[in-house]
Formats: sequence, C-alpha cells, structure tokens
Amino acid sequence: MPVITIQSKLPNVGTTIFTVMSALAAEYNAINLGQGFPDFMMNSQLVELVNKAMRAGNNQYVHMNGLPSLTERLAEKMQLLYAAAINATDEITITPGGTYAIYTALTTVLKPGDEVIVFEPAYDSYIPNIIINGAIPVLIPLTYPTYSIDWELVKTNISSKTKMIMLNTPHNPTGSILSSFDIEQLRSIVKDTGIFILSDEVYEHLIFDNRQHESMLRYPDLMERSFVCFSFGKTYHCTGWKLGYCVAPAALTKEFRKVHQFNCFSCHSPVQFALEKFINQKEQYLQLGAAIQQKRDYFQQLMQQTKFKGLPSYGSYFQLYSYADASEENEKELAIRLTKEYGVATIPLSSFYNKEKDDKVLRFCFVKKESTLEEAVNRLMKF
Repeated sequence: MPVITIQSKLPNVGTTIFTVMSALAAEYNAINLGQGFPDFMMNSQLVELVNKAMRAGNNQYVHMNGLPSLTERLAEKMQLLYAAAINATDEITITPGGTYAIYTALTTVLKPGDEVIVFEPAYDSYIPNIIINGAIPVLIPLTYPTYSIDWELVKTNISSKTKMIMLNTPHNPTGSILSSFDIEQLRSIVKDTGIFILSDEVYEHLIFDNRQHESMLRYPDLMERSFVCFSFGKTYHCTGWKLGYCVAPAALTKEFRKVHQFNCFSCHSPVQFALEKFINQKEQYLQLGAAIQQKRDYFQQLMQQTKFKGLPSYGSYFQLYSYADASEENEKELAIRLTKEYGVATIPLSSFYNKEKDDKVLRFCFVKKESTLEEAVNRLMKF
C-alpha cells in the first residue's frame, strides 16, 4: 500500500505560543493578559444593529468587494482623518479580518525568490505568510528598548530582490509607532523603486499621548505603492467578528481582488449592514485612543507595585514589561511559571522573533476591565 504523505509548506511551524499560553491559562484558571482581546462588552447598539439587519433579511451575499454603502462610509472616514481621496468602489475591499487582508496582499505581489523586509519582533503571521508564497523574509531587528527602526540597517538590506517592506503601526507586540522621521526615511528608500509597502494599521485609533498616527494614507507618494490593512474588530471591541478591509490604489486592488474572489467570495453580510450605520457615530473611534490610554495608564500605575518595569507604549492593546532586575529565567520559562504559580498568563517577547532571543521582556494586554487588571497585579505582586 502506498503511504500518503504531504511535504509541509511550513515545516518549521508548530503550535503557536498564543495557543499554548491560552491553554495553560484555562488549565490553571489564570487571568489571560496574553492574547489581545477585550474582556468587556462591546457597544450594545452595534449588537442590536446586527440583530436588526438579520431580522430585516440581510443575510445573503453582498458584493465581493464589500457592501457598497459601507465602503463609501469608509472613504468618507479616510478623507476626514487623513485627507485621503480614496475611491470607495475601486480602492477598498472588505475582508474577513486584518490578518486575511495581509495574507492576500502578500499573495497578490510575491513570487518565489522575492525578498520582504520584516521588522522583528513581528506579528506572528508575517513570516509564515511570506514563506508559504515562496518568498524570503529579510529580518531586521527593532532597536531595544525603544523598538525603533534602524534605517541605515534597512538600507544595507535592500537588494534587487526586495519586493516589499512590511510596516506595523501602532506596533504589535511593542506598542511603538512610526514618526515623521520614519516616514521621511521610508520615502527616501522607496523613491524611484518598484518596492511595495504593506502597512498593517489595525490599531490606527489606539494611539496615545497626543501622538499622530502616521498612516500611509496621509502620503500620496507612499500610498501609490501600498496595501494598507485595517480591522473593525480592534476599533469596535469585536475581535471575534473577524472583519477588516484593505485599501490600495485601483491597479493594486484589481490584482488583490483576483486572489480574494477565489478565497473568500463574500464577507459576513449582517455585520456590514450594521457597521454602515454605526460608523457615522464618529465619536466611537475619535475618542477610542483616549479611552484605551486610560487603561494603559491605570495598568502602569498598578504595575509599579510589582518587580516589572514598563517600556514605552504609544499605541495598540499592549505594553512590554522588563523583568531583567528580578529574574534570570528566559522569557518562555517565566511566562509559563507565572501562569502556573501566580495565575497570570502573558506572552514572551521571544515568540515574536524567528530565532531565539531573550531580552527578559513579556507582553501584557491591558485592554481589560479594571477589576481584571487589579486582580492580575495583585497576583503579580507575589512574584
């Protein structure tokens, strides 16, 4: 009998640390500050709008590109926020989540042997998405402890094979953001080249301390070569809905949709009808950064009672904390021990690197109820 085998396209990929830590958190009844999702209720009006859309019969396929009235509202929003003239019909595609948009953009562009600049620590899907397309990730470390980009190092890693630069701002897992200096450096590098940009901006509204979100949408010369990916889940506290969108120039969007149409013909209809109405409540996203900053600040205040030292976080759901003065354990060992012995689950920063790295840093998600954060810190004070 012949043996049926499969040659893995991702031979070095196993169970992710997120799955491991979430399973441990459940087993030991730990507070899960590892995975990035809120533990508080989302807006009840938005929930009701989805229910209303279902009851009204809006349960069949909408257009492959997304509900037209929703993409129109999104184009209006981009004009308001970034003075960006985006064509709702030809330049916005609704997708089943931001991660899907990222994968589809990479698949649209990459061919075997292409190189992609990736900054580490990096969101865990980036490198596998590149490899599965036969391309080569060129890994550039962000500068500890600010996790800023070393642009001179970027320049030395640009080659004739460089097809794309991947950006993430606000950054998961570090909470760092791009600055105007970063934008100028990026402009100088890609000018007069065929290099694409993939900008992961799912945390666009979760930005703190009166900083500006440096979206690619602000800069026409960068936008002309960009796929910019967003998430409704991060904006409206509904990560489980898995709905996002990709914005790109018409010529790039045309190719993006060729991949999209054979992978996800249409996204969840009732949610799109609900969002089309709810997105008009601008305060829901305009005030989001300040609201989430309050949680970051409160968590920082609480954590001063522990042995962990906070590193700067200017956006996202996350803040990094160093334990270098408290333990010599490596990050994974300590993350597991904190879960088992102290009942708090975190994510080791080393899991966001392709190769082993140990800066004695853990990632905490602070987008939780105050009572959750208080109980977590009470437990961590015993460490």
